[in-house]
Amino acid sequence: MSAVGLLYVGAVLFLNGLMLLGRIDGKSAGVFNLFIGAMQVITPFYMIFTSGGDAWTIFQASGIFLFGLTYLYVGITNLLGLDASGVGWYSLWVAVLAVGYAAMNFLHFHDEKFGIIWLMWSFLWTLFFVLLALKRNIGPFVGWVTLIQAWVTATIPAFLILIGEWERIGAGVTEAAAGLVVVAYGAAYALTRRKAPRGVKMSS
Repeated sequence: MSAVGLLYVGAVLFLNGLMLLGRIDGKSAGVFNLFIGAMQVITPFYMIFTSGGDAWTIFQASGIFLFGLTYLYVGITNLLGLDASGVGWYSLWVAVLAVGYAAMNFLHFHDEKFGIIWLMWSFLWTLFFVLLALKRNIGPFVGWVTLIQAWVTATIPAFLILIGEWERIGAGVTEAAAGLVVVAYGAAYALTRRKAPRGVKMSS
């Protein structure tokens, strides 16, 4: 995924997190999901068409589709007022695949930073499955996790890549940041576990 594409993943996660927390109307967020979803579907098609058949370029492009189709599905679901269980079950499928993408980043690309980020995304998609398919009462918690991931898995990495500083981030810093994120998740869960979702339809 390009740094620009990753930056706007951060933007859509930020809006969707606020939507889950009841700060943004579902249809309003749905429009932005369509914009970013379309971008994240067009981009991998272009990468595949210009890859010259390179298997690893196609593999990396395939991961972008996971995001693009999620956001398109969210946008259409919100704008049409559809039941979100389909998005939830799709999210389970994506969560499983994200573990595979994490493994390939660790083992093939030797990229610990994005390996960790893919594991975080797998956790987030798993939460969408629990919220939307299993209908569990965890909307505010998922909203906070989405907001946190908007910054730590997308916006900040993308900005650092754009200014040429991403490669200077070492494995120790990455692991420490991941530990802090887990602590933040725990705090968010503790603060929200007794609060009911505020009527939000969707997020991703």
